[in-house]
Amino acid sequence: MAQAVEEWYKQMPIITRTYLTAAIVTTIGCSLDIISPFNLCLHPTLVVKQYQFWRLITNFLFFRKMVTRLGNDLRIFFIPVVSDNLLVLPDADRDLDFLFHMFFLARYCKLLEENSFRGRTADFFYMLLFGATFLTGTVLIGGMIPYLSESFAKIIFLSNSLTLMMVYVWSKQNPFIHMSFLGLFTFTAAYLPWVLLGFSVFVGASAWVDLLGMIAGHAYYFLEDVYPQMTGRRPLRTPSFIKALFADEAVVVARPANVRFAPPPAEEVHQD
Repeated sequence: MAQAVEEWYKQMPIITRTYLTAAIVTTIGCSLDIISPFNLCLHPTLVVKQYQFWRLITNFLFFRKMVTRLGNDLRIFFIPVVSDNLLVLPDADRDLDFLFHMFFLARYCKLLEENSFRGRTADFFYMLLFGATFLTGTVLIGGMIPYLSESFAKIIFLSNSLTLMMVYVWSKQNPFIHMSFLGLFTFTAAYLPWVLLGFSVFVGASAWVDLLGMIAGHAYYFLEDVYPQMTGRRPLRTPSFIKALFADEAVVVARPANVRFAPPPAEEVHQD
């Protein structure tokens, strides 16, 4: 069993393996009180005024439910309000939530990197960079809009949103795959993000988190797949300095065994 898990881990592509490892290490570190979630969350004031730029990255690495204690009232949020007393929810529900999102992160991040982005590691990294930038910018701008600022202020961890963005992009690229949700009903992959959104609402989670991920995924899908077909221009072309960071391997298609290919047609000899 241990060897099987080790082989499964080693066979993961580099971006998926790195992200999954960082997420697990970070979340376990917070659970063991080695790291405080408050030092990881997206806090615009601390980023701008105290130059805590690591928060722009670490808020994508934490995958657990949180609670905030306001006076004598204990309130549970899927994505918490910033508070001086920020705690990890100490029950089995948080473990189920953690495993649920780790499964989707490992599965769909791996599927995208191995299939849609096979041999294009730099492009896959750029997709994640675009998603993280889009989500962060949306939360920061939304926090300045009246009537919406309170809802956006609660979103200080964007890990779940980035995961759903990957699910959305995968579903758009594989819309006709048949799937089953917990054995209850079947549907095609095109509806997978909406099924997950409905499940989040059903269990009492915030719909904003999943909606943000779907919006980011649709923005990437439109700019990368739809817009180039309409105009012939590709606005999300991966910069050369990012491509220089990754040595993409050439995609090689193996020749099936015992298969003979027909020889090229012989040139006709014309006699005058």
